[in-house]
Amino acid sequence: MIQERRNSILRRGASRLVSLRWVLLAVLVIGVLIYVPIVDNFRVSTTNRDIFTGDTAHVGLANYQRLLGDPVVWRALLNNTLYATLSIIFQVFGAFLLAAMIEGLRNKRARNFWRAMYFIPSAISTTVTGLLFYFIYQPDVGLLDAGLSAIGLGAWAKPWLALEETAIFGIIAMSQWQGFGYSTLLFSIAIQKIPRELYDAAIMDGAGPLKRLWSITFPMSREMTGLMVIVTITGAFQVFNEIMVMTAGGPNNSSQVLGTWLYQQAFIQNEFGYGAAIAVVIFAVTMLTGAAQVWYTAKRRVKL
Repeated sequence: MIQERRNSILRRGASRLVSLRWVLLAVLVIGVLIYVPIVDNFRVSTTNRDIFTGDTAHVGLANYQRLLGDPVVWRALLNNTLYATLSIIFQVFGAFLLAAMIEGLRNKRARNFWRAMYFIPSAISTTVTGLLFYFIYQPDVGLLDAGLSAIGLGAWAKPWLALEETAIFGIIAMSQWQGFGYSTLLFSIAIQKIPRELYDAAIMDGAGPLKRLWSITFPMSREMTGLMVIVTITGAFQVFNEIMVMTAGGPNNSSQVLGTWLYQQAFIQNEFGYGAAIAVVIFAVTMLTGAAQVWYTAKRRVKL
């Protein structure tokens, strides 16, 4: 009996050691591939490095001082903030409302149909979508100006991506079109997990659709909402492909974001240390917003 107990304890100990081995392996991989580069980026941001020759000069905080006086950085930060704000409006709250309407349909086939219809744009690569909208916005052959002319609004037609005041909005509109369906699908999954008994009780109490949406659906989807806010803000400050495909930051740097300005400074202008400093700004903004949203979501969590 004692021997069997000892064998059982040894087996449990061996199992825990095997599990710990895999955990340590995962921590090692994450540390080498993620945390070590992050720390090294801070070091690089205090240097001026030539990426072709490898020559390095330590400059302290000079790159960060240069950031504060760079008007393009401030324009890029404004564009990223605008990108994040509009994305939260459409891809979080707009997608939540659409998901609630889809899940409110009685017919199961209708629900599946609309989920698929809205998700299709998300299955298209960002590069392909950028090229598609690049041609849609063309002033001579683009569908947008042609459509405006067809409905008598030809005076509104313009070269959307060639004007400083409209270029960034054209890119943001494309991004919302592509990402809207994916966010809607995630909210649909969250809404499906809400117990139906809550809705039945609310209906018996005389609560209408808007009351049920505000009192049940929204609070019970708060964790998904918090996650989507984090993902949306992080994605908005890491946006790159859309800008490069459609405008490359132009015209006159009006559609620059931090990611594209980092690329141009580090890999085009060979200002690798300055590019690393811009990367630190992106990292700081995304980490702070993510931590704040996690704290707020945990504080307001709804428990059954």
